[in-house]
Amino acid sequence: MESEVLVEEREQILIITINRPQARNAIDSAVAEKISAAIDTLAERDDLLAGVLTGSGGTFCSGMDLKAFVRGESVILPGLGLAGMTERVLRKPMIAAVEGYALAGGTELALACDLIVAAENAQFGIPEVKRGIVAAAGGLLRLPQRIPCQLAMEYALTGDPFSAADAHRHGLVNRLTTPGGALAEALALARRINANAPLAVRASKEVIGHAADSASPEAFREQHALLEPVFSSADAQEGARSFAEKRKPVWQGR
Repeated sequence: MESEVLVEEREQILIITINRPQARNAIDSAVAEKISAAIDTLAERDDLLAGVLTGSGGTFCSGMDLKAFVRGESVILPGLGLAGMTERVLRKPMIAAVEGYALAGGTELALACDLIVAAENAQFGIPEVKRGIVAAAGGLLRLPQRIPCQLAMEYALTGDPFSAADAHRHGLVNRLTTPGGALAEALALARRINANAPLAVRASKEVIGHAADSASPEAFREQHALLEPVFSSADAQEGARSFAEKRKPVWQGR
């Protein structure tokens, strides 16, 4: 059986591919652990200078596997966040290569990367409120830093998706490509970065990250206190079950 996450080294770039196309690359515990292990490899090896995260089958990632959530699986790694990535401090550049859907946790994984390359037909969004949960893996912290705050508020409260073209226009996406071209463009961007001095690249990334990103460990701790009751609510279970059963949820507000 082919692995849920494929890892490939190419020209000092580590390519991490979520490989559950039958589930639109939704994140279950196995995917989370393998992404985290791959990022460990990137962090530890001096010969790897940058990473690219992508998905197979024309989809980036549709977020947390809600069926796995109902089963009680955890996709959050302690101290590291969703898939061992969204709360991690990584010194090396990470680029998201987005095709198709990058929704919920998929958008949050992309936001956790330093740069985003997306196909023109890609879709982003944090629709967690539609399922009785919240975008707790950095979506609510990072999105208002990348696009106008009022737009981020609208997307968070409605759960509506937004296009790669809109994301590019507001500065969330660095480069747009034709469908099927996101990985190639992300690799080209990684090669341009890797041509520079590694220490200078890492120091520049760290300084800009501190200046622009409010998703600090302290911010995640404060967020957890606010959001934990939502994830343990009856509505959270109802949202996941209704999605799995393909029916409209019945909210109770508790």
